[in-house]
Amino acid sequence: MGMRSGTTFKKRQKELARMEKQRDKAARRVQRKAEKLSGDSPSTLSDDDLGEPLDGPVPLDAFSMPAVD
Repeated sequence: MGMRSGTTFKKRQKELARMEKQRDKAARRVQRKAEKLSGDSPSTLSDDDLGEPLDGPVPLDAFSMPAVD
């Protein structure tokens, strides 16, 4: 019978952690929605990265390893 109280305690702790995680996720969703509505969304790309053309395909020789004899 000693295992029952320990198991119940662990289960309660797990439930509390799950509820806290759900609250955190809900708060992040609300924050992102507010940022999206206000137009202050953080951008991970800089303006310089957008619209830059690539030089073209990279030759396979650049990635090949030298042959070992």
